[in-house]
Amino acid sequence: SLFANPRNAAAGSLRQLDPKVAAERPLDIFVFSLNGISGVKSLSAHWDTLQYLKELGFKVNPLVSLLTDLEQIMDYYRNIESRRHELPYDIDGVVLKVNELHCQQQLGSTSRAPRWAVAYKFMAEEAVTRVKDIEVNVGRTGAITPVAILEPVLLAGSVVKRASLHNEDVLKEKEVMIGDEVVVHKAGDVIPEVVKVIKEKRTGRERAFSMPQLCPSCGKGLQRLSGEVAWRCLNPACPAQLIERIIHFASRNGMDISGLGESLARQLYESGLVKDVGDLYTLSREKLVQLERMGEKSAENLLEALHKSKGNPLHKLLVALGIRFVGERAARILANHFKSLPEIAVAPEEEITGLEEIGPKIASSIKHFFNQEETKRIIKKLEDAGVNFKEEPENEGNNGVLEGCTFVLTGTLKDYTRREATLLIQAKGGKVTGSVSKNTDYV
Repeated sequence: SLFANPRNAAAGSLRQLDPKVAAERPLDIFVFSLNGISGVKSLSAHWDTLQYLKELGFKVNPLVSLLTDLEQIMDYYRNIESRRHELPYDIDGVVLKVNELHCQQQLGSTSRAPRWAVAYKFMAEEAVTRVKDIEVNVGRTGAITPVAILEPVLLAGSVVKRASLHNEDVLKEKEVMIGDEVVVHKAGDVIPEVVKVIKEKRTGRERAFSMPQLCPSCGKGLQRLSGEVAWRCLNPACPAQLIERIIHFASRNGMDISGLGESLARQLYESGLVKDVGDLYTLSREKLVQLERMGEKSAENLLEALHKSKGNPLHKLLVALGIRFVGERAARILANHFKSLPEIAVAPEEEITGLEEIGPKIASSIKHFFNQEETKRIIKKLEDAGVNFKEEPENEGNNGVLEGCTFVLTGTLKDYTRREATLLIQAKGGKVTGSVSKNTDYV
């Protein structure tokens, strides 16, 4: 059977455990950069590296071009966009790069992408379908998101049944009604989104949708905070938020509690066994086996996973707690600086803001989180259960072994998953980025 799209075909082929299977598939590649060269010749520009790669026999895309001003850039973009469907491969945009290599080095990279390159995407593939209904979802942070329920439509290689309407402002701006025929696309060729309503096809039977005034989960009033576009449920005991928080707490980036997914999280909450994440560590075999489809072995496995999670380093606990704007990178920065959860909880906002990569928005969110009484109760439960509140010893000083080294992980590793390898590198002081640049030391 055919793959849904080229991305899936390439990724699936490269992940084959048997290299013979991958070798049988007609994969091909264009080389777009040369990370470094020494002892042969001196290259000062990205364009020169591409010409040198061609001399060495590598395949370089014949459509690459050296541009000198904005008008040339726009002409190039429009030309490639007009030819995209004539090409024997799929593309979704063009990438503009700084040519001088010393400038690339000075600009550097974030943890996700180089600062010296920017992608300009083409218009996404579109399809027409009908809005069957509009529902609202309650997220972990209480944000209320309207979602269009669509008649299933094939779009960019997959069947789309739902599309986010983001918030009330977007909903009003696009004037989406239940029953409307709409144009949908995948933003970035990934996320389904309603582009516009086809108003000329309205019959008069369409129904307007209004954002609810009460939370659909707990029935409490919704609020729209100053400076925000989203309506939020601020009730800390909201069931939908609590279930989402349990799921997030147990996720791989959080406490990594194997076996605790959405279905079990809902069961634990609805049965009354778990009202917040602190209650997870009060579970017993006797309580768990009373749940539907929970046998002795499953209960033992979950309890073992919970016990194991108590020893996680502080940065994983910080991610698991679900503090707004605090992701994995910020959590690691906080943990490495403050060393313990109590120190973070009482740290002045100015000190938090002073940390590299931590801005006022994150610092304010951290202070708000730890000042809430609900947070203090959860922290006390976690402390009583023996959950580790300190950063693991090997992060102290980072052991210095890989200090200053930047890694890019690609392909399948022999003894570790990419995530395991990333954590080991970071524990030794190294940095892992998502793309190769002049600052990369190891691939």
